Amino acid sequence: MVRENVSDLMAFIAVAQEGSFTRAAVRLGVSQPALSKTIRTLEERLGLRLLSRTTRSVAPTEAGERLLRSIEPHFAGIEGSLSALTELRDKPSGIVRITATQHAADTVMWPRLSKVMLNYPDITVELVSDEGLANIVSERFDAGVRVGEYVEKDMIAVRIGPAMRQAIVASPGYFKERPAPQHPEELTGHRCINLRRVTRGGYFPWEFEKRGREINVRVEGQLAVSSLELARRAALDGLGVAYLPDDMVQDDLTKKRLVRVLEDWCEPFPGYHLYYPSSRQHAPAFVVVLEALRFRG
Repeated sequence: MVRENVSDLMAFIAVAQEGSFTRAAVRLGVSQPALSKTIRTLEERLGLRLLSRTTRSVAPTEAGERLLRSIEPHFAGIEGSLSALTELRDKPSGIVRITATQHAADTVMWPRLSKVMLNYPDITVELVSDEGLANIVSERFDAGVRVGEYVEKDMIAVRIGPAMRQAIVASPGYFKERPAPQHPEELTGHRCINLRRVTRGGYFPWEFEKRGREINVRVEGQLAVSSLELARRAALDGLGVAYLPDDMVQDDLTKKRLVRVLEDWCEPFPGYHLYYPSSRQHAPAFVVVLEALRFRG
C-alpha cells in the first residue's frame, strides 16, 4: 500500500505542477492513458476528486490543493537528499586505509596518491608502512600492498607496479677482502645483512631463480634491520652483502658505490599488487584510490 501511494502521489504532483497530462506523462516516462488511470485509482482510493479536468487545462481541486501543499515539500526534500548523495559520488570523501612496505609506498604509491589528495581534498589516506605485512581484515585496512606472488588466493589483486628484480650488492671494499659469490649457496660464507620480519618474527629468505631452478638461502651476518634503506646504507658502509630491489641501488651501481653479484640468479618477478577482500563493498573514495594506483604500463 505504501509503495502504491508513493508512486501515485508522485504522478499527482507531476500532473498538478505541469497542468497537463501530456507533459506530465513525458516527464514521468509513461503513456498518457496509464497516467490517467493512475490518477483515477488514487482518487478512488481517497474518495476525493483531486484534479479538475477541462479540454484546455488540468488544475487541482480544493482537496488537490491541500494535498499538494502537504506532500510537495516532502518529495522535494527527498529529491534534494538524493541529489546530495549523487554529489558525494561525484566528490568522493572518507578515509582509505592501506598497509604497504616502505619501498612500495615510496616508489609506486606516493607519486600517485599525492595527486589523488590534491584532486580530492575530501579523501583522507592512511598509508601505514609495515614490512611484515599485516592482516588487512583483522586490522581493518581497506587494502594492502605486496609482491604479486604472495597475495592470498581469496583476495582480489590489482597490479599497481611493473615487474621487479632483486639485486645482491656490497661495497667495492667489502669484495676486496673476500671473493665474490658465484652461486647463491656461497652466500653462507659471507656477512649478509638480514631483513627482519617485524610482525611475524624471523628473517626474510633470500630467493633466487635461474632457468626455472629456484633456491632459497638462509643467510647470516652481523646485522639485521627492518628497513630496506638501512640495509642499503649498511652495504654502502661495507658491513656486508644486501638483498635489495634493484631500483633502490641503480644510482649506487652506476656511481660504483656498490658492486652487484649473482645477477644471473635474479630473474624478474611480479611487481607490487594492491589486494583486498573479494566480498567487501567499497566506497567511492576507495575506488578513486584504486584506479589511481592501477598499473597501466
